[in-house]
Parts: sequence; C-alpha cells; structure tokens
Amino acid sequence: MAILYGVLVVLHLVGMAGVVGGWLATVRHPRIAPIMWHGALTALVTGILLVGLSYPAFDGENIDNAKISVKLVVALVVAVLAVVNRRRETVPAGVFHLVGGLALLNVVVAVLWSDRFLG
Repeated sequence: MAILYGVLVVLHLVGMAGVVGGWLATVRHPRIAPIMWHGALTALVTGILLVGLSYPAFDGENIDNAKISVKLVVALVVAVLAVVNRRRETVPAGVFHLVGGLALLNVVVAVLWSDRFLG
C-alpha cells in the first residue's frame, strides 16, 4: 500500500506542476493549455484517491478533514475553470490567473496548514 500511496503522491505533484507550469508558460498569451486542464484533472483524481487511501493506511489518525475539504473545493474550482475554458483561444486574464493562483493556493494550504506551522 505504501508504494501505491507514493506513486499517487508523485502523480498528484505532477498534476499540480502541470497547472502551475502551464500557467507560467502561457502568461503572455493567456489561454488554458492542455497541460493545465490535464494537470488539474490529474491532481483532483489523485487527491481524492490519496484521501481514500489515507483512512485505512493511517487508521484515520492525524487526518485533517477541514484541510482536505478546503483543498477539494479549491481543486474542483481549478478543474472546472480549466475544463470549461480549455477550448478558447484566449481567456480573460482574471480567469487565467485565478486558475494558476488557486493552484498555488492549494500548494500553500498543503504545505503550511499543518501542526508544524500552525502549532
């Protein structure tokens, strides 16, 4: 189970990198690149699978449901915005930066929302 969990974590990070990397790569001509919506869906699906594996793997201990809920809502918004706007040649700058910014927000929540940082 540990190997499967590790593989899912790697895929989750690759998905996030696709969204953020695509955002940074297309910042001069705002559009939702295929890597962005593929990455958003990859991160969303692997995140859900990771949560599903966390309960039996860790016996439900030290699982922060509030953090998971926030990350799920943000990931859903990113995925929906990316998929809905993927066929447009250009997207409004606000929508484009919202997708990238929310992906970064999810990284910040993942890293900083912990007992190590919040005491």
